[in-house]
Amino acid sequence: MTALLDFVAELPLIDHHCHGVVPRDVDRDGFERMLTEADTVSPLGVSLFDSLIGLAVRARCAPVLDLPKHATAEDYLTRRGELGADEVNRRFLRGTGTTDFLLDGGFLAASLTTTAEFAQLSGARAHDVVRLEQVAEDVVRAGTTAAGFAADFDAELTSRANGAVGVKSIAAYRVGLELSGARPAPVEVSDAAGRWLARVDAGEPVRLADEVLHRHLVWAGIDRGLPVQFHVGYGDSDVDLHRCDPLLLTGLLRATRASGVPILLLHNYPFHRGAAYLAQVFEHVFADVGLITHNAGSRAPAILAEMLELAPFGKLLFSTDAFGLAELHHLGTALFRKGLSDFLRAALTADELSEVDAIRLARLAGYENAARIYRLEPR
Repeated sequence: MTALLDFVAELPLIDHHCHGVVPRDVDRDGFERMLTEADTVSPLGVSLFDSLIGLAVRARCAPVLDLPKHATAEDYLTRRGELGADEVNRRFLRGTGTTDFLLDGGFLAASLTTTAEFAQLSGARAHDVVRLEQVAEDVVRAGTTAAGFAADFDAELTSRANGAVGVKSIAAYRVGLELSGARPAPVEVSDAAGRWLARVDAGEPVRLADEVLHRHLVWAGIDRGLPVQFHVGYGDSDVDLHRCDPLLLTGLLRATRASGVPILLLHNYPFHRGAAYLAQVFEHVFADVGLITHNAGSRAPAILAEMLELAPFGKLLFSTDAFGLAELHHLGTALFRKGLSDFLRAALTADELSEVDAIRLARLAGYENAARIYRLEPR
């Protein structure tokens, strides 16, 4: 394996989108469930260790737990249990070289570490990103009305966004990304809220899935001047992947560009080339290849290189979207460094850029873009 370029190996990173870790020991079934975006581990005798992410765990994570590379899955899980969850989490998180983690705590929060707990484990700064749909759903659970929804949501978002560094939309999971660019009128919002509340009163789950309301939530984030993250592309079986192409956001991106508020396209695979195009042509759009980085294992560098075919280095951010397992934070970081190092080494070898340029570009992608966009204090 080619060694990393020194300046990439030592590069401090800002993980601009991730989740907490499970603070308890997990068995094999629980571990494999968190290696995949599938709802369950396959009942047909298939192991996630027999995939690129499983091989990456055995190759790149085993040494962190004092095991040889390519240790068996059984030996790996036994050793993980011997060390215990706290020690495992500390080793992986503190070994990433990450100075700041931006945490989306809006999914299965009760089963994961809090922001404060994560900061203590990682020895780094941890910041909150507010999931817009969770705020809206909590407002409904608290007993809002159709006419009062907009004001109640606004008040609750104001409270939760205090101290947060950004907001996030999961419209891709609920209605897809073909959102109109028009800001919804108040009557449209109240009518949509009324339809939602009627469904809830009829016994449906409190689950926002209305294009008008998702659009209203996004504009509420824009109005606060907070960077707005969008889940894009690859995710669990709750998404209709064909509706998660970031190109569907083009109308909304045109409508929001005058605001100057950054729009962050998260993950993007298999639409990462389209996301790179949007990051190139819209001044307020930025992108990453989080989530797929650790899932693709040894193929992650190729995906990062495809993103960089069009995305300027000033528009690329680093994220892991790691959830539950601290191994995923480690893998996402290590494979991003590998991809960035391979890309820059090839350009250096071909004399397409100087080492001074390569160092500057690595800093942009690794932490400077994120620090600027999220207004993070220097560390």
